[in-house]
Amino acid sequence: MKKYNVAILGATGAVGQEFIKLIEERNFPYADLKLLASKRSAGTKLKVNGKEYVVEEATDDSFEGVQIALFAGGSISKHFAPVAVKAGAVVIDNSSTFRMDPEVPLIVPEVNPEAIKQHRGIIANPNCSTIIMVMALKPLYDISKIKRIVVSTYQAVSGGGKEAMAELETQVDDIVNGRPVKAEVLPVASMEKHYQIAFNLIPQIDVFKENLYTKEEMKMIDETKKIMADQTMRITATTVRVPVYRSHAESVNVEFEGDVSVEAAKKALDAFPGVIVRDNPDEQVYPMPLFTSSKNDVEVGRIRKDYSIEHGLNFWVCGDQIRKGAALNALQIAEYMIEHDMF
Repeated sequence: MKKYNVAILGATGAVGQEFIKLIEERNFPYADLKLLASKRSAGTKLKVNGKEYVVEEATDDSFEGVQIALFAGGSISKHFAPVAVKAGAVVIDNSSTFRMDPEVPLIVPEVNPEAIKQHRGIIANPNCSTIIMVMALKPLYDISKIKRIVVSTYQAVSGGGKEAMAELETQVDDIVNGRPVKAEVLPVASMEKHYQIAFNLIPQIDVFKENLYTKEEMKMIDETKKIMADQTMRITATTVRVPVYRSHAESVNVEFEGDVSVEAAKKALDAFPGVIVRDNPDEQVYPMPLFTSSKNDVEVGRIRKDYSIEHGLNFWVCGDQIRKGAALNALQIAEYMIEHDMF
């Protein structure tokens, strides 16, 4: 198998670390590997497949000879993605920078792989919550076109990065031991006001927009329409941060144009790659973050008719935000391109 020169930008962060784990687990065919990060993290030593690498500071010269550039996300993508493309790399970017650019494909490989060929050097990885939802929507959409979606998310602190995960752990320890609780990260680290997440829920992920939806909510709405190539779908979202380390959960209500039975939905979901149906109410079997954390597949359960409308279903979906919601999806895009000789 042909091997490729790969760079990981943001190698020391949560998604970057997951890239490394998945490259090892999936025997990703790299010839040379370059680990990049900010000046602050440069010099950190990381092992990949038993070999020690020194993390380098990302500069405009970092992408010479690189064929696949995996970007973990963040504002630096805006600068470095065009730089990497100019150097000859294909960039798979996990930030929100290019997602809604009409010239940049927004890809979930199981859902819309045909759109990859439209790329001009940059491919966008969708928002974590969007990925998890569309994995369950696509097999149902193939039965009957979707008219409307109402989604409420229960998002783990992993979506806020390593700092948010560490803050949850610290807050729980402080509460248990009777110490004052400090909040410095959530809901948005850059804002002045922060709230405790331990034993709490925060109905804000990202900043509010003029329409009173958060940026995260609008990402789910706009990105879903783009991935599914259907601008006629009506979608409304409420995104909530919950005190869970990893794996997002979502309650999804779908209205179809035609009838979709519970049995047909289960059969379609069970046959869809990357989806596991875990749905047995009699035995209290349903998806939970506890069991989907660090797993590659998205799990769907609580599938039932919505009796308030003519053609409606409710379901509950869980998936690991750092894996399928970020690093795994990006790596799968690269794997698809390798398999179909698209580099």
